[in-house]
Amino acid sequence: MPGLLRRPAQNAPVDTPSQNTTPMNAKKQQQGGTIAQNKKARFDYFLEEKIEAGLALQGWEVKSLRQGKCQLVDSYVLLKNNEAWLIGALISPLDTVSTHFVVDPRRTRKLLLNRRQINHLIGAVQQKGYTCVCTSIYWKGHLVKAEIALAKGKQLHDKRDTEKDRDWDREKQRIVREANG
Repeated sequence: MPGLLRRPAQNAPVDTPSQNTTPMNAKKQQQGGTIAQNKKARFDYFLEEKIEAGLALQGWEVKSLRQGKCQLVDSYVLLKNNEAWLIGALISPLDTVSTHFVVDPRRTRKLLLNRRQINHLIGAVQQKGYTCVCTSIYWKGHLVKAEIALAKGKQLHDKRDTEKDRDWDREKQRIVREANG
């Protein structure tokens, strides 16, 4: 019968991909890693405790994240009504994807955490004076995860110390390179 798929015979050779071809889902495997980092948060805060959280996203946002169109510069985490929300993260829409509906690139996105983690964050923010910031967004398999951290603010002299340490590390690397080369 035409149009029906037939099972191959038991002794028929099975097509195996050669070493040079890539599987269909290799694109997703190569895509792993960091999408965006909040370097400003690392400069402005002492990051104490890091927690991994899921992100509730719409379809166009996932497609934009695959293209790396995300910024976390002014983002922070708001804990309200026993829920965690990512506020201020910019996910730019793709021109080809979001043409048929109106999108908000800076919309508030829900962070997916379990109850114990949320209660721990609320206690640290309200009682101990921590701030909760998003430090990075990355792929974990096919899921998008956000790394959030409890942070204490740095004062101006702490920021200068951080810059001095960074400059000294850069200078050390330069000296070692010149000595070996």
